[in-house]
Amino acid sequence: MAAQRGKDLLIRIASGSGFLAVAGLRARQIAFNTETVDVTNADSAGRWRELLAGAGVRRAALSGSGVFRDEASDARLRQVFFDGALETYNSFAINPGT
Repeated sequence: MAAQRGKDLLIRIASGSGFLAVAGLRARQIAFNTETVDVTNADSAGRWRELLAGAGVRRAALSGSGVFRDEASDARLRQVFFDGALETYNSFAINPGT
């Protein structure tokens, strides 16, 4: 993946066969985190910590400040959140390479 300008970012959400722009961000932060699942109990051999093999918790968080494209875009993202739905998102730099 080629480097791109990081100042301006457009967020798009899956819509049918493509993506629909819903917001533009200027200042933003993205974080990825993974955690193991601890299954240690009183019967653990030697009381050593035990982790559940092949399992874990993965998280991605995106925060930023910017503007929604319109009221419908704002409503769509809020509904996705409150429904607990999993959606596909896409983003790209508004002014790549400048």
